[in-house]
Amino acid sequence: MSNLYRAASDVGGTFTDLVYYDLDPATGKCGEVKTAKADTTPPNFEAGVMNAMAKVGLSAGDLAFFAHGSTVVINALTEKKGVKTALITTKGFRDVLEIARGNRPDLFNFNFRKPKPFVERYLRTELDERVSYKGEIQKEVDLTPLPELVKFFKAEGVEAIAVCFLHAYINAENERKVVAGLKELWPEVSVLASHEISREWREYERTNTTVLSAYVHPIAKKYIESLEEKLAAGGFKEKPYMMQSNGGIATVEAAKANPITMVESGPASGIFAAAYLGRAIGEENLIVLDIGGTTAKCTLIEGGEVKVTTEYYIEKDRKNPGYPIQTPVSEIVEIGNGGGSIAWVDEGGKLHVGPQSAGAMPGPAAYGKGGTKPTTTDANLVLGRIDPASFVGGEVEPDWDAVAAAFAPLEKELGMNRQELARGIVRIANANMTNALRLVSTNKGHDPRDFALIAFGGGGAMHAVALAEELKVPRVIVPVNSSVFSAWGMLLTDLRRDYLQTKPLSVEAGNAATIAATFAAMTAQSHQDYQADGVKVAEAEIAFEYFADMRYRGQEHTVKVPFPLREDGGPDIDAAIARFHAAHEKRFTYRLDTGVQIVNFHLVAKVEVPKPELAKKPVTGRALEETILHTRKVDFDQHGLHEALIYDGLKLEPGMELYGPAVVQEPSVTLVVSPGHRVTIDDYGNYHVEIRAED
Repeated sequence: MSNLYRAASDVGGTFTDLVYYDLDPATGKCGEVKTAKADTTPPNFEAGVMNAMAKVGLSAGDLAFFAHGSTVVINALTEKKGVKTALITTKGFRDVLEIARGNRPDLFNFNFRKPKPFVERYLRTELDERVSYKGEIQKEVDLTPLPELVKFFKAEGVEAIAVCFLHAYINAENERKVVAGLKELWPEVSVLASHEISREWREYERTNTTVLSAYVHPIAKKYIESLEEKLAAGGFKEKPYMMQSNGGIATVEAAKANPITMVESGPASGIFAAAYLGRAIGEENLIVLDIGGTTAKCTLIEGGEVKVTTEYYIEKDRKNPGYPIQTPVSEIVEIGNGGGSIAWVDEGGKLHVGPQSAGAMPGPAAYGKGGTKPTTTDANLVLGRIDPASFVGGEVEPDWDAVAAAFAPLEKELGMNRQELARGIVRIANANMTNALRLVSTNKGHDPRDFALIAFGGGGAMHAVALAEELKVPRVIVPVNSSVFSAWGMLLTDLRRDYLQTKPLSVEAGNAATIAATFAAMTAQSHQDYQADGVKVAEAEIAFEYFADMRYRGQEHTVKVPFPLREDGGPDIDAAIARFHAAHEKRFTYRLDTGVQIVNFHLVAKVEVPKPELAKKPVTGRALEETILHTRKVDFDQHGLHEALIYDGLKLEPGMELYGPAVVQEPSVTLVVSPGHRVTIDDYGNYHVEIRAED
């Protein structure tokens, strides 16, 4: 193989995906995009990456570029498998994590308990210091207690320390002194300070984010370095890049310095890939659905733009306020429903699906790896939606005895036969995903009928049509290589750094110079950071996007707005105010005749990387009949049991069209098409399903 392959891998809960292509050194043109899948290998996730490469005969020495997304950070947080972490904060603020916020998601639940902090109280310590809200140092930090604190932390087995002082987002001098002191006294310990993680206000959110980043820091650092070592041992001469939650890639040094930026790395790449594909095929309004083995993720793209927010939570639901993470993340709703989600019955006899998952090991019962409980994948197999002959790409023969044993206890408990139980499992899984899709569409004032649903991940095509029927979405798009779409998205993303700075300021002509100077300082910082990361780019090669979190004077929360600058670098005050009024009215249905403030300045600094072109699928003139594999009985739930035509998706060509009841099969993708819906194939080989309106 040549040494010009560009590759990306995405580690999911069940499978590790690999996408790669060759770059012709003479013409600069991209070769065919190829894919592979291997089992995810917890806790040594990098082994799954190397296994996927070995599966297709690709060695690390063949690579000129490698990008990677992983669930290692989110898994460590949700499974509480980080390291023992301590917190050093301002005197009097030891209990910020405990106090949290007073808003309860379940107002009438008098047994409500706030989530347990990631740092126990005895490891939350204080130092005497104070910075004012204007950034003025009122009291320099007293470092006298630091040696005793270090001695105490060592005795307690602490592996990471978070430092978060009041108003350090505006002046971090006291934090820097403490970090320097800790590193001198205890060089081996992981130390992260809030000013390195977030420059936004809101004390609880900033403290929690710093703590969570410290909590996963040693684990993420070890994982990234292990991946680097494996790639280098295989002959890779460059440095890998890590996928971030903001939709960009970062150098390994940047990722190790602030691992919380990778909290949603895999899903983010899929979302930005959806936006890229949507622009290419003229579909800029998209509801995005990514169904993997463990979770389903969804978001909304309007006008081709992906929304990025720092108001992100993990473990948040209707009864739990969750844990806030103040880092730039693509707006995602994530639920515990995927192919490996386990069906179970509660004490009241009600059937549930998820959030527990069979994961990669043992996996669904049909995998024959020891799974003993029914999952969504097993249910789809029972219903005939998955072809037993091509299960897991034809690599695994379904273990029907294990499936029968897994279903039997619930069949008995619920008084159902296997077909009825499987139908119920799929129906509940679909209902869970429909609720998540509503959270990003109708609950935010968007009409799903104005959007297309783009579905990917291993289970996206399986459920997409049924979900579109429920939401009244007129079209479903299943992209080429949809089962590895997130990994493909990593080859489409640029190097990206987000800079946010809280600096409340009225949007008026008198503050124009301050606004310009603030953005200019952030721009200069981005140049320094890219140079420090070893990214050799000229200043002109960095592209900037300017945003501001704005509000009406007297309001609490904000709306993010692209902030217009004139050619001379000065702010266009009138245009900025007009944009804010329009954005606020769209979000909240009203506007006010009052002053407007900037709360947070937000700069996006991007460095473009080469991207693969969208290759058109060749047309041979093959007849549609030649693509039919066979027929089989498929249960389409409310549409009934039908003898469906089964198509070989790899043989379908642009211009072809077919109608349901049908199933389109690829080695790792199954598109289930209910009766009456029409499927067409576009120039690139993407599937477009037109959802027939109900009579």
